[in-house]
Amino acid sequence: MRIARFSIDGNVAFGVVEGDELDIIKGHPFAEFERSGQKVPLDKVRLLPPVLPNKVVAIGRNYAEHAAELGNEVPEVPVTFFKPSTSVVGPGDPIAYPSFSQELHHEAELAVVIGRMCREVPRERAKDVILGYTCANDVTARDVQQREKQWARAKGFDTSCPLGPWIETELDPSDLGIMCTVNGQQRQLGRTSDMVRSVEDLIVHITEAMTLLPGDVVLTGTPAGVGPLNVGDEVAVTIEGIGTLTNKVIKRG
Repeated sequence: MRIARFSIDGNVAFGVVEGDELDIIKGHPFAEFERSGQKVPLDKVRLLPPVLPNKVVAIGRNYAEHAAELGNEVPEVPVTFFKPSTSVVGPGDPIAYPSFSQELHHEAELAVVIGRMCREVPRERAKDVILGYTCANDVTARDVQQREKQWARAKGFDTSCPLGPWIETELDPSDLGIMCTVNGQQRQLGRTSDMVRSVEDLIVHITEAMTLLPGDVVLTGTPAGVGPLNVGDEVAVTIEGIGTLTNKVIKRG
């Protein structure tokens, strides 16, 4: 099932994607819900970020080739950092090039959407706390990341976390193709089977330390091939079984 969050005529709602239509649901997807039977064409709505997370917990260097391309070793334990809720934007929303950076990079990632409050999750129950999966772009000010010990500014600036286009709830994340294109040219191509640590392992690691809430998002790392973005570029993240998330880079006003 694909669940989208959207706006129409000034109203925000969730709906189940059925072909080129949305069947509006009653309530929200983090509890039992009913379909209303009221359908609207996809081309008549504005797709929003599929969730508004309390927090985005991101994992760095979870693909060996990506770690190597930036001169890093695969860490003994996952590198964990946060992207604030204010960094989240949806499909079609602009990525504003930060004024304090001269080197902006794309990072295509599989995003995990948490469906229920959880902590200290055992590995065998990790899938029980997941609502579904969506596409993400962990947009990074690479020059800032390299010169500052903390990654808060480099990865947490406004518009640095595009998510979308919707949540796919019925998906095996263990071996999915991930691709990033810029202006139609392929930049990244990998598979989730190349992750150093699986989705289940990441859920265990994160919830050892903190409670995850419904709607929170876990970013699982990016494959090799990260590279520069410039004002005017159109960047697209495509994940097998989910769809494509597209955003355009603009000058920050």
